[in-house]
Amino acid sequence: MTELLDRAIAQLKTLSADEQDAIAVRLLTELEDERAWNAKFEATTDAQWDSIAEIVRQEIAAGHITPLTEIFPQSHIEVLIQFRQ
Repeated sequence: MTELLDRAIAQLKTLSADEQDAIAVRLLTELEDERAWNAKFEATTDAQWDSIAEIVRQEIAAGHITPLTEIFPQSHIEVLIQFRQ
């Protein structure tokens, strides 16, 4: 277990049983959702990825894409990038 997860669990232990259960439900739901997405991604064929990429290229060329910097402040984007690494 990572140090960060240890710290989170230590804080969870200070909450009431109801609060702990509520957070546990959210975590378990998130884990199941992650498993489901991973299964979908793994089942996606190269042809499907190619088709999606072509759709995205067309959307970009048509100007139908909004840059993330127009939606999120730069600080949020940096956090998202660090989270994914």
